[in-house]
Amino acid sequence: MEQKKGGCGGFSFEEKTVVSARTAHGLAARGRAWAISIVYLVAIFVRLIFEMESKATIFSGGETQFRKGRRMSIQSDRWIREQATQHGMIEPFSEKQVAGGVISYGLSSYGYDLRVSDEFKIFTNVNSAIIDPKSFDERSFVSVQAESVIIPPNSFALARSVEYFRIPRDVLTICVGKSTYARCGIIVNVTPFEPEWEGFVTLEISNTTPLPAKVYANEGLCQILFFRSDEACEISYADRKGKYQKQQGIMLPRL
Repeated sequence: MEQKKGGCGGFSFEEKTVVSARTAHGLAARGRAWAISIVYLVAIFVRLIFEMESKATIFSGGETQFRKGRRMSIQSDRWIREQATQHGMIEPFSEKQVAGGVISYGLSSYGYDLRVSDEFKIFTNVNSAIIDPKSFDERSFVSVQAESVIIPPNSFALARSVEYFRIPRDVLTICVGKSTYARCGIIVNVTPFEPEWEGFVTLEISNTTPLPAKVYANEGLCQILFFRSDEACEISYADRKGKYQKQQGIMLPRL
């Protein structure tokens, strides 16, 4: 006669453990899929914005006129080199891709791969602090200075760039991750560098995997793309005295 299985719902303790593990694994996988999907959707959206050549309609005194929409074009290595060497847009500046034994960094065909410094802030729940962008609690992370850092599974870290950036008035930048880290489930998020913003870049690094992930200091982390408009903005980041202007270290949320 078959013995009846114990536990709730007729499942044994071992079976329930397996089911719970599979459920947790499934939730983690879905979370990673959502994160990757969001990154791709943002990339597609940005691409559509900059590829479109729209027409704006102007109404003045009952008369309708049409004009071609303003355009923003991606800038080449020649332009990036000129701006960096003659106007200090990127300091320090590497005029070519540095690779071979390191995660590559430096000038690329249509962008610049920045390096992450040896300063990190890794989020932790040891102190049970709440993440509040209006009142950020510094107990939410531990500060680390090292040649490499381990980001715990499904966790997050802040860092800063080695390079200092000075963005021209008619330029907006977008950051995309590097393939080497992306293939390891490490996602980098950096908000756009606005016109006439300057400072070291605060970098947001997410480990979307269920395993610890290693990030190397003083090596490439993400690529910056430079988009230049054919019309300078009316009010720049410097004009409105942005709260993250000329930031030096890892800058925490400000109001």
